[in-house]
Amino acid sequence: MARHLITSALPYINGIKHLGNMVGSMLPADVYSRYLRQRGHDVLYICATDEHGTPAELAAKEQGLPVDEFCARAHDAQKAVYDGFALAFDYFGRSSSPENVEITQHFARKLNENGFIEERAIRQVYSPADGRFLPDRYVEGTCPHCGYDKARGDQCENCTRVLDPTDLIDPRSAISGSTELEVRETKHLFLLQSKLENEVREWVSRHDKDWPQLASSIAHKWLTEGLHDRAITRDLDWGVPVPADTWPELAAEGKVFYVWFDAPIEYIGATKEWADQDPENRDWKAWWYDADDTVRYTEFMAKDNVPFHTVMFPATELGVREPWKKVDYVKAFNWLTYYGGKFSTSQKRGVFTDQALDILPADYWRYFLIANAPESDDSSFTWEHFTATVNKDLADTLGNFVNRVLSFSKKRFGEEVPAGGEPGEAEARLGEEIARLLAEYEQQMEALQFRKAAAALRALWSAGNSYLEEKAPWLEIKTDKEGAALTLRTAMNLIHLYAVVSEPLIPATSAAMRGAFALPDDTAAWVTAEEAKALAAVPAGTPFTVPPVLFAKLTDDDLAAYKERFGGEEG
Repeated sequence: MARHLITSALPYINGIKHLGNMVGSMLPADVYSRYLRQRGHDVLYICATDEHGTPAELAAKEQGLPVDEFCARAHDAQKAVYDGFALAFDYFGRSSSPENVEITQHFARKLNENGFIEERAIRQVYSPADGRFLPDRYVEGTCPHCGYDKARGDQCENCTRVLDPTDLIDPRSAISGSTELEVRETKHLFLLQSKLENEVREWVSRHDKDWPQLASSIAHKWLTEGLHDRAITRDLDWGVPVPADTWPELAAEGKVFYVWFDAPIEYIGATKEWADQDPENRDWKAWWYDADDTVRYTEFMAKDNVPFHTVMFPATELGVREPWKKVDYVKAFNWLTYYGGKFSTSQKRGVFTDQALDILPADYWRYFLIANAPESDDSSFTWEHFTATVNKDLADTLGNFVNRVLSFSKKRFGEEVPAGGEPGEAEARLGEEIARLLAEYEQQMEALQFRKAAAALRALWSAGNSYLEEKAPWLEIKTDKEGAALTLRTAMNLIHLYAVVSEPLIPATSAAMRGAFALPDDTAAWVTAEEAKALAAVPAGTPFTVPPVLFAKLTDDDLAAYKERFGGEEG
């Protein structure tokens, strides 16, 4: 089987992420990883917290913590939420790790050796009160366009206009609040992307037929506008240090690499972190170095991250002139909105992942988000849509099927799977339909079409309900007890099949369904077409139990409570 390297956009360290972040990268990556593992592939799913940059320093300052301590706490808090969502990372690292420092500095040295880094003098805001140059986000003031008095030096969050620190009215230091600012000359390192543009363009063009249109079009838009040389260092206390053996003057001044330079390299760094935990059995370079023919690399990210991973990071990899693995497939997502408006971490608009888990178990969210993934266009989260989906698909279609089959069988035949007669025409039709729908589900999962995959899974669940309604064992038992037993045995085999194939989307529920049957050798990783047609994995005589209600129906009172807590108005 193939080896699959999977990464999702690194969640920034500053705060718990919202549902839009979850569905735009980490959750679909987890669903795909789980599916591939079940199909027998060798999978490595890597992610990490993105810990450098100005916002991390400012957030640490607000909390009165050293930035390294703030990042350590925030990493653990985020990881706890992702564990709650059952995200099965093979490793969840940190971009501040020694491994990432080592590899980032290696990349910088190689780029410099190959003539793709240049030291340039620029003019930048300096705060005498703080004794330091201020990166754009360390300068605050009044936006000249809308009058918002907390605009940052790179962008006004209120009107979204891109700004320069010198554009601000009454600028002040975000550190000390001092308004005595100067503009001085300082030196920084620039990545000469302009010299790599043709190579990047040729590399992107090779993927035009493979990548989804969203990823390809964004990459080409950036290339059409031209690649500009970009400053890759900043004046911050927290970051990957510029190596003193190559740039002693800049290192002495405390320059660090820009977060967007070191963050993508952390995919490699986190893989080395993973390997360093068990170096005798794990080889990080086998996944990243000279691995083009042996590894298929898939990235998951929302559309705002696409340029950095389809243009900027490939330029970096090309410039080092070493055979580092480049992405094979970029699964890009549009945005999930909240009642038509943007989720906002800073404005606390929308549902955040820790809050979601406080309300309902992870499988409710996992299914809804994948079934409504913003693939072809932006999609909107509303509480009305969420409750309707939970009630129709999870509670009624799947949960009710499992409960009524097992409860009715226990009541009429005891706590073992009943035998009944031989399968007949209805069972043959059902088997063919299940095999067809399973093939459709597999096809959509292989194509990374998550909404269509969820629809195919829902159709599999619906097929069981249609069979049950056709056979009506609650009536059948009055005239043909053996026939009713066959119907229930067949339905129980459907439950087991659902448990196996639903696991990528709803792992906890799948475990509960699978655990209902006391099968001593239940090692099935997937279901073949022939097994789907036969529906015989759970033989007669197998002890079973009725699990607790899998999915509770959400009421009008629940809906009202959610909207009162989070709001439910158009954005």
